[in-house]
Amino acid sequence: MAISERPSGSLWTEFDPGPEYPPLHEDIRVDVAVVGGGIAGICAAWELARAGRQVALVEADRIARGVTGHTSAKVSALQGTAYSRIRSSRGADAARLYAASQADAVRHVVEVSRELGVDCDLERVPAYTYVSDAARSEDIRSEAVAAAEAGLAVSFLENTDLPVPAAAAVRLDDQVQFHPRKYLLALASDFVERGGTIVERTRVTGLDEGDPCRLTTTAGRTVEARHVVVCTHYPIFDRALLFTRLAPIREIVVAGPLPPGCGEPAGMLLTEDEGTRSVRTAPRGSRGRMLIVTGEKFTPGGNDGASTAGFDRLERWAQEHFEGFTATRRWAAQDTFSTDHVPYVGRLHPLTRRVHVATGFGGWGMSGGVMASRLLTERITGGSSPWADLYDPVRLRPHDAPKAVKLWAKTAAHLVADRLPGGRAASVDDIPPGGGAVVRGPHGGLHAVYRDASGSLRRLSARCTHLGCIVHFNEAETTWECPCHGSRFDVDGNLLQGPAVRPLEQLAGDDTG
Repeated sequence: MAISERPSGSLWTEFDPGPEYPPLHEDIRVDVAVVGGGIAGICAAWELARAGRQVALVEADRIARGVTGHTSAKVSALQGTAYSRIRSSRGADAARLYAASQADAVRHVVEVSRELGVDCDLERVPAYTYVSDAARSEDIRSEAVAAAEAGLAVSFLENTDLPVPAAAAVRLDDQVQFHPRKYLLALASDFVERGGTIVERTRVTGLDEGDPCRLTTTAGRTVEARHVVVCTHYPIFDRALLFTRLAPIREIVVAGPLPPGCGEPAGMLLTEDEGTRSVRTAPRGSRGRMLIVTGEKFTPGGNDGASTAGFDRLERWAQEHFEGFTATRRWAAQDTFSTDHVPYVGRLHPLTRRVHVATGFGGWGMSGGVMASRLLTERITGGSSPWADLYDPVRLRPHDAPKAVKLWAKTAAHLVADRLPGGRAASVDDIPPGGGAVVRGPHGGLHAVYRDASGSLRRLSARCTHLGCIVHFNEAETTWECPCHGSRFDVDGNLLQGPAVRPLEQLAGDDTG
């Protein structure tokens, strides 16, 4: 069976959708408005409500179903070769603060689960970062040294019993794998019991930074708040020019039953070989366990695309190492990466004390989101966090300038090159059923055209509604994606993922090619 015929969708989002919260139907005023209902937003709202603040959580779709609903759901302070990179880019003190903040997040998830009695399939397991090539063993030894110097109780292994070829590995015990939606829906329920307000299917479109701040929404209603927390993955309000310091990346995930008799990973595995391979398992009741494998990174809207070949490569890798494995689910996750490998958590820009942001988790949004919620709560309630300066979004360091310039140059290149005559345009006649392409319209504009299974065409403006870059078609996920900042749209132009806040413009035209 071809991979395109296999059932798709995240393993986590098939779980009970939970109660539906109403859209915003009247103007409201609260102490804190949290924008975005993923792990960072839900945890921040819950922490602030527990601290006695009146909080409203505003989500454009359904809570815990976006980026958080498509994660691999690892909560770990061991994050690939993060400590080697941070020590190199920010110094040893920064690595120590990073390790302390991430370890604190792991402990906090366990404590909150116990406090609320949450059944979220939480398991304490070791995390491993390994290499298959013996020539790279010293890279892992260096990471073990950097992580140990940062304060983590890691061990360096040259002989392992992992179910994958590993020439060397670094191990950190007592990390966490869990079901993210079960955990977050429990927090959301407790948040409401504490007097919090959850608003779903209401997209925030504007922000007035007065006192109080004022959010405008697609519902035509407003939210006023003394503080605003922006947890929309890629910030929808970019008043600190974060788009020059954030790179959106998507990553493929395949999952399926762990074959009987197959060696089960004794924890969570990660290698940066072959463009990253990440492995964990999850319980599936009396039916054994599910194997979840992540890898094959790509830029949203990039010319490499999320092709079916990427899913095939990842599944073949899983089959090579776990004999008899067949993927029954497939999806892709998206995250943003900062220029110095450290997230941005704190004030949105230098002139504000009331608008805060959490972004740039670099593939580690579970621990990062929990860390961010605790840091922002301290900031808003007048406390202090030992790692606030480490994550400060307005940090500007000469070391980061070349990477920021490179990101901006990439955006500028797309803004110009994708509009050149001949560029990427294709003939409508060449678009197969189920396919899409950017074509030149009769008056020279660029149209994003999709042909459905019946042959009918759907025409949209190809200009992303964020900053005007030209979207590209992702054939594996049947979506339009912006290569500049990662906004994603369905074939009808509806917004799936920001930083855009408006759908693609629909265009008139013949409905057949």
